[in-house]
Amino acid sequence: MNNWKEVANLEEIPKLGSRVLEVEDGSIALFRTSDDRVFALRDACPHKQGPLSQGIVAGHTVTCPLHNWKIDLESGEALAPDEGCTNVYPVKVEAGLVYLKL
Repeated sequence: MNNWKEVANLEEIPKLGSRVLEVEDGSIALFRTSDDRVFALRDACPHKQGPLSQGIVAGHTVTCPLHNWKIDLESGEALAPDEGCTNVYPVKVEAGLVYLKL
């Protein structure tokens, strides 16, 4: 069964920025890094549920706007000394289109 869903054009996600998708059970933030990689995380920091989509992207991390927790975009894990994790969703880019596996 093919669960991949087309969700955006790559150019709709700003470099070092994000775009939010509303899904049945909440929000997913799509992040685009400076090297054009795209990551998808639940749009909630594991600390106090801050909106990660409003954070600052640097390298392959995003910094939560509430309390400056840094979250690894590949794993969803908070970087030390902080601890916690947010959901990560499989994402791929083909021919300039972004696909999310739900």
